Amino acid sequence: MLWLRLTPKGGIDALDGVDQLSDGRAVIKARVRAAPEDGRANAALIDLLARFLRVPKKLIVIRSGETSRLKKIFVAGDAAQFQNRLAELASDNG
Repeated sequence: MLWLRLTPKGGIDALDGVDQLSDGRAVIKARVRAAPEDGRANAALIDLLARFLRVPKKLIVIRSGETSRLKKIFVAGDAAQFQNRLAELASDNG
């Protein structure tokens, strides 16, 4: 499971590193160009994550937060496969 904070209408489709919420949870910061209407921002997010993790879109599911900025994401498959990609994202945070 991944926690993610999405900014729709963010001007670009990008993952912007990792942030920490006030409750201590680490979240991936993401932004997409799509507006949060009719599920377009969520679809853009799934597409962005699929490209970043190099998996098919059908393996990514939003488990909670469909209408919220804070989302809980499930990615099917071998977690070890994604570990290096996510570590890169965290280290890019500076």
